[in-house]
Amino acid sequence: MRTEDSLPDVRDVLAAVATGLWRWDNARGVVTIDAEAARLLGLPEEAAVLPETVVRARFHPVDWNEINGVVSLALTENTLAEVRLRVMDGDGRVLRTVRSRSKPERIGPERRDVLLTGTLQEVSEPPAGSRAAVTGDWRRSREAFLLDAGRALAEARSTDEVLRVAAGLSMPGFSPDGLAVFGVEGDKLTVVGHHGQSSGDEEPFLDMDLETSYPAADVIRTGLAVYLSSPGEYREHYPLTWPLASRFDRQSWAFLPLVAGGRTIGAWMAAFTYRVYFTPDERSVLTTVARMLAQALSRAGDAESARELTDGLQRTMLPTLGPSIPGMSVAARYVPTGGGLQVGGDWYDMIPLPSAAHGEETGGGHRYAFVIGDVQGHDVRAAGLMGQLRIALRAYAAEGHRPDAVLARATRFLSGIMSSRTYGSSGGRGKGEDGALPVDEYAEWRFATCLYIEADPATGVLEVARAGHPDPVIRLPDGTVLLRPTTGGLPLGIDPDADYPITRIVLEPGETIMLCTDGLIETGGHDFATGFDRIRAIMERPGPPASDEAEQGRDAGTPDRDLLSGDGLEDLADRLVQAVHGPSSYHRPGPLVDRRDDDIAVLLMHRDLHATGGPVTAGRRTVVSIRQDEGRRISEARQQLRAVMHDWADEEQVDSAVLLLSELLTNVLVHTEGDGLLTAELLGPPDGSRCLRVEVSDPSDALPHKRAPGELASSGRGLVLLDLLADAWGVDPQGTGKCIWFEMAEHEPGSNGSAEDEVPELDEAALDRLAEAAENL
Repeated sequence: MRTEDSLPDVRDVLAAVATGLWRWDNARGVVTIDAEAARLLGLPEEAAVLPETVVRARFHPVDWNEINGVVSLALTENTLAEVRLRVMDGDGRVLRTVRSRSKPERIGPERRDVLLTGTLQEVSEPPAGSRAAVTGDWRRSREAFLLDAGRALAEARSTDEVLRVAAGLSMPGFSPDGLAVFGVEGDKLTVVGHHGQSSGDEEPFLDMDLETSYPAADVIRTGLAVYLSSPGEYREHYPLTWPLASRFDRQSWAFLPLVAGGRTIGAWMAAFTYRVYFTPDERSVLTTVARMLAQALSRAGDAESARELTDGLQRTMLPTLGPSIPGMSVAARYVPTGGGLQVGGDWYDMIPLPSAAHGEETGGGHRYAFVIGDVQGHDVRAAGLMGQLRIALRAYAAEGHRPDAVLARATRFLSGIMSSRTYGSSGGRGKGEDGALPVDEYAEWRFATCLYIEADPATGVLEVARAGHPDPVIRLPDGTVLLRPTTGGLPLGIDPDADYPITRIVLEPGETIMLCTDGLIETGGHDFATGFDRIRAIMERPGPPASDEAEQGRDAGTPDRDLLSGDGLEDLADRLVQAVHGPSSYHRPGPLVDRRDDDIAVLLMHRDLHATGGPVTAGRRTVVSIRQDEGRRISEARQQLRAVMHDWADEEQVDSAVLLLSELLTNVLVHTEGDGLLTAELLGPPDGSRCLRVEVSDPSDALPHKRAPGELASSGRGLVLLDLLADAWGVDPQGTGKCIWFEMAEHEPGSNGSAEDEVPELDEAALDRLAEAAENL
C-alpha cells in the first residue's frame, strides 16, 4: 500500500452509489436535501431546503405512520433508524421504494425535538427474510396483539402469573419459542423464570456476575437492547458464553431491558429457532412487550412484598389460642378482606388469667379472658392501634381486673392516644410553639369496639362487658341459635369516663357461643338482620368432619352426640367464613347495593356436652337478667322467649307465653326494688309433647295475691292472666326472695289440650278486662 494514495471525497462516493443525503429538523419544520435525495423523492434534481409538509406528501401514508415509531425506538436503543418508504408521485402512483438510514438525536432546551441526519437509497426487492413495507393488515394485527398482551399482563397478580402470560404470547408474524426473565440481586444476575427450556437448564446462569460477557448482563449494565440475528453473530460478540447458548439450538436472540420507574430491574430474552433479522417493526413490537412486561413484574413484585409485609404484620399481632382448656373447645379465624393493604384493625385474643383473680368466688379454678374487637379503618394506622390496644388489654387483664374495669381502663388508654400530640425533631409551619402537630393535622380520631368475656370453664359462667360491639350469639345443643343481649357501653376511645356494666351468662354443657366482628355479618351487602339470618342458618346445621358423616347419619338424633367438640368446631368456623367470604356469597347478595367487604374475625367457644360429668338432658334453656334501670330490656327478654319457642306448634300459645312473661317481669320492676332473673326452659322431644317452664326470680319476700280489680283499675290482673293462659303456675319462696313460675304443655293449633284442662269460655266483660290488661302492659 502506498502512503500517497488517498480515499475519494465522500460526496463522490455517495454520488457513485446513488445515495442521497437529507437532514430533517423537527424543531424548525424543514428538511434539507441534496440533489440525489431530491431525485429519489421525485423532485427537481437540485439541493434545496423544503418545508416538512412538501416532503411528507411524497411518502405513502401507511409508511409515514411508521416513521415516528422507528425513530422513537432508535432513540431508546441508541441505534440507527432504518425504514423502508414508498415514494409517490402527484397522482398517487408508487415511483420507487427507498431505504432511509439515519441517526436521530434530541435537540432543544428541553430535549423534546429531534434532528434526523441520514441517507436515502433506492432499493428494488427486500432482503431475504426481511419484511417488506408495512401493510395495514399487519399493523392492525400488531395493535390487536399489543392490546391483548397489555390487558393480560395488567390482570396478572403475581410474578408466576406474569411469567405464564408472557410464555403464552403469540406475536404477529414471529413468535419466540424460548423465553427467560433475568433479575438482579446485588451484583449478580439471577433467573426469575423461563419457558421453553427444561427444568435445571437455568443452573449455569444462576448467580452470574454482572461483569460477565453475556447479553443479559450487558443489557442490565447499559440499559440498551441486544439483537443477535444468527449464531455466528452471537459467537462473534460473546465468545466466552456462546457454549452456554449453543446447546439450545436457537438461531436468533433478542435481549431487551426491563425498565420500571426509570430503573433497569432485569432483562428479557426472546429466542427463536429460525432466523430473524429484527426489522424496526419487529424491534418495536419486542420493545413494547418488554415495557409492559417490566411494569407487570414491578407491580407483581410490589404486591407480593406488600402481602408478605402485611401477612407478617398480622401474624405478629394476632395471637395463637394457646393451650387447650379442659372441658371447652375454642376455634378462631381472621380474614383481612377489606382494603388494598390486606391489613386492618380486627383482632381476637385468649388470655389466661392469674390464678388468684377472683379465686375466692371460683374455688381457685383456672379462668380465661376471651376478647374480640375492631378498630375503625383498614389501614396501617388501624393495625397499629389494634396492636397497642391488644397489648393494653392483656396487661389490664393480667393485673386481675374484672371485665368492666378492663374496658374502662382501655377506653381511657385509647382516648389518651387519640388526644395526644406528635412531636418532631424541629418546628415548622403549622406546628405549635412546642413543635407539636395538632391532632387533626396528623390523623383523624379513631374508635374501637370490643367484647370482653371472663370465662370459668368449670362452671360455664361468663362475665361479659361490651363496648359498642355486636352481641354474642349462643347455639343451644339442639341447634337453636339465639342472639344473647348484653348490657353495653360506648365504643372505646369516645368517652374516657365511660362505664361498662357486666352481664353474667351461663354457658351450659353442649352450648356454643360465637363472638364476631361486623364483617362476618355485613360483608356481601347485608344489613344486621339479613346478615344474622345467614349466620344463623350456618350455625343451626353444623356439619361434622367428612370422616364422621356416616356416623353422624346414625347418631344425629342421639342426645349425647356432641357434634361441635374438637374438629367439629373448626369445621363450623371454616364454614362461617366461607359462607360470608367464599364464592357462594356472590350468589346470595344482601339487600344493599354496596357489598361493603370488611375484615372478619370470629371466635367460637364450645362447652363440651359432658363437661360436668352429669347426665345429658335434651332441651333448650335461656337465662336473662334485668336490672331495675333496664326496663327496655323486657322487649329483649320477649325476643329471647320467642326464639326458644321458634318451632312451637301453636302460635297462639307463643303469644300467651310472651304476654305472661311481660306481666311477670314488669311486676318485678314496678313492685320490687331488686333485679329480675328470667329462666326459660323447653323440655321434651320436638314431637308436639314438649313442656315450657318459665321462672322469674326477684329478691323481694312479698308474695303475690289475687285481687279483684275494678273496671277502671290499671293493675291487679297478673294472676288472673296466669289462671287463664298457663297450664300450671306457682310461687316458690327462696332463701332470699321468691320465684314465680308457669308451665305450658304444647298443643296442636286449635286444640285446648285434655278435657280436664279446657279453659272455660269467657264472657264479654272478662274479655274486655283481658284486653285492657294487655293494653296496660
